[in-house]
Amino acid sequence: MTTTPRQPSMAFELALLVALATLWGGSYTFIKLGVATIPPITLIAARTAIAGLLLLVIMRMRGVTMPTDRATWRRFIFQACLNSVIPWTLIAWGERFVDAGLATILNSASPIFTFLFTTAITRHEAASPRKLFGVISGMAGICLIVGVDAFRDLGQGIVAEVTIVAATICYACAAIFSRGFKGLDPMAPAAGSLIAGAAILVPLSVAVERPWTLSPSTTSLAALLALAVFSTAIAFVIYFRLIQTLGSVGTTAQAYLRVPIGVALSVMLLGERLSPTAWIGLACVVIGVAAMTIPARRVATA
Repeated sequence: MTTTPRQPSMAFELALLVALATLWGGSYTFIKLGVATIPPITLIAARTAIAGLLLLVIMRMRGVTMPTDRATWRRFIFQACLNSVIPWTLIAWGERFVDAGLATILNSASPIFTFLFTTAITRHEAASPRKLFGVISGMAGICLIVGVDAFRDLGQGIVAEVTIVAATICYACAAIFSRGFKGLDPMAPAAGSLIAGAAILVPLSVAVERPWTLSPSTTSLAALLALAVFSTAIAFVIYFRLIQTLGSVGTTAQAYLRVPIGVALSVMLLGERLSPTAWIGLACVVIGVAAMTIPARRVATA
């Protein structure tokens, strides 16, 4: 009697989704600690380089080889721009002026933009009234947070918040684009996009921020290491796997899971406090994203 290999259960995939939300929820605190003494471009250049090299070592140990064709590497470069180079640098810069908890809330809206883009452009995932409600609720939360700050302050704080929202839009585009990596080992696009991102950011860091002149603190260096190993290398492997098993909108469901995790870490480790408006905005975003990503119950028929 022969047996067939068991397929991973949905419970296992959902457990990976929670793990991803935890790893990425903690990244905002790590970034806040890192940019205290490390400039944004240098921080993200080191993050991508360390994580990319770590994944290459793991791939070698597993006997997985990287693709060598130019077409795949062009996709890696484009994915790197959408998923790391642009959004991570924008978030790192923004967190110099915005609390980590607030950055977590604003950046959690990626499923909303993913839904908007899939509906308007790719149309590979169906729309529904519940998802439309999710879009309205989530956008209301973002506008509530950014809008109130806009009326109160037109300085760097509001610019930083808009910058973090722009990073969120990049994440949404990346979630859709990464569907094209089906057939590759999940580590291949993760490592490839990180190496491509490092190839872009390291020279930029050298030219703009002269990292050899910096004197980073021990706390910032520890945060950078945790950011690279846990919130990047390990998280990326999980991310690309879930894109193939749960789909782009399903995978971005980790966004509403990482909100309470990210906010809780910022409160416990950084001593941050959210304003009443931010709490209302958080609720709107979480409700909106949950409405869009939690599967609807099917009604049984006789």
